[in-house]
Amino acid sequence: MFIDKVKIHLKSGNGGNGAVAWRREKYEPSGGPAGGNGGRGGSVIFKVDLSFNTLIDFRFKKKFKAADGENGRNKRQYGKDSKDLIIAVPKGTIVRDVESGLIIADLSEDDSIYVAAKGGRGGRGNIHFTTATRQAPAFAEAGRKGQEREVILELKMIADVGLLGFPNVGKSTFLSTITAAKPKIANYHFTTLSPNLGVVKVEAGKSFVIADIPGLIEGAHEGAGLGHEFLRHVERTKLLVHILDISGDEGRDPFDDFIKINEELEKYNEVLAKRPQIVVFNKTDLMDDEEILAYYREKIEKLGYEVYYMSAATMQGVEQLKYTIWQKLSSIGDLEPIFEVADESELITNDANKPKFEIEIENGIYYVEGDWIELLLNSTNFADYDSSSYFQKRLRDVGLIESLEAMGAGQDDVVIVSGMEFDFFE
Repeated sequence: MFIDKVKIHLKSGNGGNGAVAWRREKYEPSGGPAGGNGGRGGSVIFKVDLSFNTLIDFRFKKKFKAADGENGRNKRQYGKDSKDLIIAVPKGTIVRDVESGLIIADLSEDDSIYVAAKGGRGGRGNIHFTTATRQAPAFAEAGRKGQEREVILELKMIADVGLLGFPNVGKSTFLSTITAAKPKIANYHFTTLSPNLGVVKVEAGKSFVIADIPGLIEGAHEGAGLGHEFLRHVERTKLLVHILDISGDEGRDPFDDFIKINEELEKYNEVLAKRPQIVVFNKTDLMDDEEILAYYREKIEKLGYEVYYMSAATMQGVEQLKYTIWQKLSSIGDLEPIFEVADESELITNDANKPKFEIEIENGIYYVEGDWIELLLNSTNFADYDSSSYFQKRLRDVGLIESLEAMGAGQDDVVIVSGMEFDFFE
């Protein structure tokens, strides 16, 4: 089964908590702090695997979670970092952020790697909180939360040439004659239910990859038939080869077919419609009327396209067309990209490493929420004076106290921080 689009949920590992511990040696029973740092949580990483050509492995497994980092230990021992979770994907996969809808990675190279969710940093142990006036800190730092997000994986095939044309115009036959690909061939519409790739060897050291894209119909850009699902696979191609059934044995007008498919391309993506394109009249062995051939050729050439003849069934003109395609590819330079990869630095909103918070007022009570605040709460020992003082200092450092004052908070007002109630004091 060919699967080329899936939505999955990713969760990187949380960082391990820092430890609160003390030196307890034989001749030093009341030693200083000795709590080690927590380990880093595992990241979720996509990596291209050339043995894959479909996303079928994601059909049943939709959730991926990396392991958490190990907590810190006594005697200044750091917790172990967790291993990253490596997810293999086919070459040509793009990663789209569900929340924003933006493309955040294009895995189109053999060695492409993308860190989709970074593991949380380990919390610091109490050895890091000593100061000149605080010699025995009885608190440590909780590990940072890992990132959590939903992404859509889309497979856009890597091919130099894309074959366009209505069903039954001979694309599959042409592909099978010039490559080792073996697409199903039969006389009914939408025979090709998935794109077929083949490598065309021109001569020693010269080859190109060609993809047979399933036939398009009117409304394909809106998802009619299967068109919308397959149009993505021509997005990376440098050259479009548009095959027309010039014999008319399907009862359709070749020029009409040509116009309709190009209209679908333009509606789907204007940049894609501007890709270099040549037109091939197929089934010329069934057409002996030169006037009709000349009529259609003139109409298409007036639109600025080059026209070639062939019969995929009898191989007439096939070899010549193969060399023509190679020459065209060799002369095509860099093309305008179909899609842009977004800068995702501002996309992930649940990054616990950033001191962000939200304040809401309801019935005179101030509610404060934020992953960073929750992390700080989890790290605070309110029974310890030094730990409480550090908590209040951090709230001032990130501007939370100032924000509360600006919103009207005054002496003894109730402030609920991530579910914990405090009295505000100035």
